[in-house]
Formats: sequence, structure tokens, C-alpha cells
Amino acid sequence: MSLYESVFIARQDITNQQVESLADELAAIITERGGAVTKKEFWGLRNLTYRVNKNRKGHYVLFNIDAPADAVLEMERIMRFNEDVLRYMTVRVDALEEGQSAILLQKGERDTRSPRGDRGDRGDRGPRGPREDRGPREDRGPRGGRDRNDRTEGGN
Repeated sequence: MSLYESVFIARQDITNQQVESLADELAAIITERGGAVTKKEFWGLRNLTYRVNKNRKGHYVLFNIDAPADAVLEMERIMRFNEDVLRYMTVRVDALEEGQSAILLQKGERDTRSPRGDRGDRGDRGPRGPREDRGPREDRGPRGGRDRNDRTEGGN
């Protein structure tokens, strides 16, 4: 049997229980056809990069699958007709990933990180004065053209 990773995105307006039951239905299709779902991960409700069918968010679910190709094709066919599934992608892999996926590991790192990140000791920098006191910037020459508020003869 072949090894697959499959991720699907469910609509944002269904509940977590509905997402879990949908995932269980899809896993049952795989097992009925002689395969096995070795790992199910619920990544939660996440923002989409762009709107999909008027949805800005979606429930993400990952499957690690050890099944024949016809079982995976049947699962994808069912997902295609299900209106709660916005997108899906199944990829054949050489080996299944052990432990948590990179998405869940990354989520764990976000929780333990300080709010502003590790910025180190910045010392007492003191108050900054007005711009004129600091002098001109050396990397930039004088402004070319007129200023917006500079009204001279012939100008509009």
C-alpha cells in the first residue's frame, strides 16, 4: 500500500464537532477500502490567504494515510461533493511523519515566545530630540522638485 498525506479545509461556520465527524466519515471511507489513517491532526480555525467561497477562515485537518490508491480517490471524490469542504490536497510521500506536524510545533513555539521576541538589552537610549537637531541624513541628498505646500509662480 502507498503512503499519503492529505489536508482538507472545512468551512468556517461549522462547529468543531461537525469537523470531527466529517474527518471520521472520511477516515471510515479509507478503512472500508482496506487502508488505515495512522494520524489525524486538527489544526483548528485558521485564516485563509485569500477568500474561498466567501470564507476568510477555515478548519484545517491533516491525515496520514496508509491505503491503496482507489481508497484515496474515493475519499477525494466524497470531499469534492461535500459542500463543507472548501479545499483539499493529497500528496503521496515516501515515509509518514512521526510525532506532531510542523504546523502544530510552530503553534507551540508561538505560545512560549515573549510578546516582543528576544530583543536583548537595549540600554538607556535617552529621549530623541527634534529632527533638525540630528542633522541631515547622509544617505539621502536634498529633495528634488517642489514641496507640496510650496506655491511659486506658474504652479497650480
